[in-house]
Amino acid sequence: MKRNYNTSIFLSLAIIFSCFFVSPIANASNPGDVINFNVNKSFDISGSDRVSAVLVKSAPNLHFFVEKTWWDGQNPLKQNEVLINLDALSNEFSNKIYPTLTSQFGIESRPGIDNDNKITVLFHQMKDGAMGYFRSSDGYSKLQIPESNEREMLYLTTSQISNPQLKASLAHEFVHLITFNQKDKIQGISEDVWLNEARADFASTIMGYDNIYDGSNLQKRVRDFLNLPSDSLTQWEDKKYDYAVVSLFTHYLVDHYSLNILSDSLKSKSVGIASINEALLKNGAKEDFAQIFTNWTIAMILNDCSAGEKYCYLNPNIDNLKLSPALIFLPLTGNSSLSSTNITKNWSGNWQKIIGGSGNLQLEFSSLAGLRFQLPYIIYDKNNSYVVKFLKLDKNGKGIIDIKDFGTKYSSLIILPSLQSKTSDFEGFELTYPYTFKVSIAESLIIKEDQTIIQNLLDQIESLKKQIIALQNPGAPAGAAPKSSAGAINKNLYLGVYNKAEVTCLQNFLKSQGAGIYPEALVTGNFGNLTKLAVIRFQAKYQIPSTGFVGILTRTKINSLVAK
Repeated sequence: MKRNYNTSIFLSLAIIFSCFFVSPIANASNPGDVINFNVNKSFDISGSDRVSAVLVKSAPNLHFFVEKTWWDGQNPLKQNEVLINLDALSNEFSNKIYPTLTSQFGIESRPGIDNDNKITVLFHQMKDGAMGYFRSSDGYSKLQIPESNEREMLYLTTSQISNPQLKASLAHEFVHLITFNQKDKIQGISEDVWLNEARADFASTIMGYDNIYDGSNLQKRVRDFLNLPSDSLTQWEDKKYDYAVVSLFTHYLVDHYSLNILSDSLKSKSVGIASINEALLKNGAKEDFAQIFTNWTIAMILNDCSAGEKYCYLNPNIDNLKLSPALIFLPLTGNSSLSSTNITKNWSGNWQKIIGGSGNLQLEFSSLAGLRFQLPYIIYDKNNSYVVKFLKLDKNGKGIIDIKDFGTKYSSLIILPSLQSKTSDFEGFELTYPYTFKVSIAESLIIKEDQTIIQNLLDQIESLKKQIIALQNPGAPAGAAPKSSAGAINKNLYLGVYNKAEVTCLQNFLKSQGAGIYPEALVTGNFGNLTKLAVIRFQAKYQIPSTGFVGILTRTKINSLVAK
């Protein structure tokens, strides 16, 4: 976590007072020394803003402090286990984390405000779910910010002090310390929180800690993203879904445009999206941030490099990751329409899949005039092949998609609208904006013509049946139904019963009742929709509840007629 402060109003005052007063800075260097630290009370398990901590180990690059009440509550064996783990963590930091991350992003402030090259790491008890945080206030003097600890300092939770994955949290928070020096101290600007967190979270991948996917930080981010994929990339509320979306987007960004985008944007005098665009231009990219975000939303559905080099992940741990869009069902037959109004925030992904219907589909999209929506869409055919297209919206934020033969030639449509109006000043809560799409489907003329042809053929078949009946029963009156060859029906029958002798008997009986009851006269042994409709007609004729279910009342009537 990064906390930003506007410190410019303190600078002149600090310079004046520094001539007369030097703030005492406690640099504990001996194990057993106890220091009172200011902490973030929103993370502290008891909601306190002060913690007393003991120096349990001073390593070549790190001072390890542990909350005293927690440390004193551990037995000697547990304390020894912690010290061994801190030895390993110190070695990992000195030999891998520090050289790797500083070579990529630059160094932290050295020797820093405390005139000590060592970084202070404070372990204290935190609320569930919190792994660690960073306070920018510690990098300023108490004259500027009274609650400063006046140290280059990181905070980690005691609950993970023996977890081998703690190194990923240390790398994450160390990137915040680097960013504070590179942006705030050197350039006098504060990075957008979402991009600050994006770099820090990607540290575990840079370090190779995500190479083994099971149990990794990346696996956790993927799981959280799939639970809430529409979370805004740029609005930061310090929730797990915020980390998830910046992680998935950053992996895509680095996959296709290299790690230099993160480091060059850190060195930029701009912040957030503007700094990313500068880094992209510097590295010869053809796309800007907006185009990359749009392509990322497509990649989350397809994740298929054969569809386009930018529509997939290259990281082998997530090269099979695919998002399941929200489903919208249309009635399978007839004309239909539906309208859906949604709200979204800037730089939020939205994925909706439309299935069902048969005919010519039209989708009308609209938003508020002046908003900048991008609307790629994907059309799938019956063979699951697809094509990616982009709907160009007019100045009023409206556009129309037309697809012929939907339901026959094409099986589904996925729309991926994203709002891309705001590009800076992402502080706190972001506004939501509406968008609406109306989907309508009309049976095509071809379908209607086909239905007419089918009906004509059925009429011809019925005429031929009557001629056959007349030839088989020369003395019978014209149009009379043949004598039933059906037997008694002793079991309940209903839609979905297949390959049953009782269904064959039922169909023979219904056939014997004439074209008014069972015009199709099919005897298949399968209780389908045509048989159900015939049963309903029969029930209506004899004033039996018209359900299509052949129960005791219907069976009794059928059997009485068969017996005559």
